[in-house]
Amino acid sequence: MNQVKEVCVITGGGSGMGLAAAKFMPKEKIILVTGRTMSKLEKAVGELEAEGYEAYAKTCDTSVREQVKALAEYALSLGKIKNVIHSAGLSPAMADPEKLIRVNALGTVYVNEEFSQRMEPGSVIVDISSNSAYMIPGFLASKKVFALADQDEALFLKKVLALPGKLKGYQASGLAYGLSKKFVIWYAAKCAYAYGAKGIRVCSLSPGLIATDMGNLEAEEGGSLLATTAEKRMGKPEELGFAIASVADERNGYLAGVDVLVDGGSVNGKKYQ
Repeated sequence: MNQVKEVCVITGGGSGMGLAAAKFMPKEKIILVTGRTMSKLEKAVGELEAEGYEAYAKTCDTSVREQVKALAEYALSLGKIKNVIHSAGLSPAMADPEKLIRVNALGTVYVNEEFSQRMEPGSVIVDISSNSAYMIPGFLASKKVFALADQDEALFLKKVLALPGKLKGYQASGLAYGLSKKFVIWYAAKCAYAYGAKGIRVCSLSPGLIATDMGNLEAEEGGSLLATTAEKRMGKPEELGFAIASVADERNGYLAGVDVLVDGGSVNGKKYQ
């Protein structure tokens, strides 16, 4: 009898940290990369196959639940879903506040809900946040509002966008981004305790400013984050890829319900400046 293969799904896996993480996963796993652009995904699959992986690509807009559901069903058709790395997301320079909340926050709800229904004990979900979440004061991030995300989407959007709606331009998107990533940390922790009884481990990981295409778009506005890093530099995609793959590895079984801050010391560095 043929043994069912284990599948690692990586949203936002066509480039950057997501693709870097794929290259640190065990080669006996099937890698499924997903994103919005098939040409980018096909290139990523080619790179993975050249390194000895069995890899597949499927487009998915994670802000659309039906597409996430279809992605989860496709992943299940390939084998046993063992690892889900949810790194798809948009930065402040890429979208308006509502789009940022829909993709970064509600997209996380869809990924966690749809995949957890198809995962078995011993599997892992890692949601990628950002150290920008740590810049948002706690009083701006209402748990009562966050709790609406999987109960009343329309009301959640209305309430979470109330603050960015008072600002303009990059400031509005920057605040929405920070709130969306604050939500990711909160929601991943919530899921850790909700899914723990099923044997599904969940945590989040917050990168700092990383030298990817997305990170470079934010380098000017986010430059102040570099000043408080220990080495005064941006992170490398492969550094974050290794960290993400390590957290997502099912052997790291006692790491759950927490956020892993991988930002070169930027957040803590503010204490020593």
